[in-house]
Amino acid sequence: MRYKLTFVVGLAVGYVVGTRAGRERYEQMKKSVKDFAQNPAVRNAAESAAQTGRQAAGKAAHLVGDKVGDRLPSSVTDRVHALRERQRGNGKVYEDDDWGTSNT
Repeated sequence: MRYKLTFVVGLAVGYVVGTRAGRERYEQMKKSVKDFAQNPAVRNAAESAAQTGRQAAGKAAHLVGDKVGDRLPSSVTDRVHALRERQRGNGKVYEDDDWGTSNT
């Protein structure tokens, strides 16, 4: 209950401050966020984090497949094995895979 109350109070304070700041300040903050997001260093860091996440997910899929593969439904184990074979083939996952990953 304490966290809900803190959230509601924060939401109310944000609303009041936002309405007092006005549209001009909102547009200024929006431009700052857009500039920040388009910064090459930020984009590289985000892509690096995404790539690390994809690699960790791949490793986790292999571990899960190895540890509990015989206890999972065959549809899941088939996907894990197919992903493993793709990665062994040339070291990368294709954009059209069934896992929803991308190579951006």
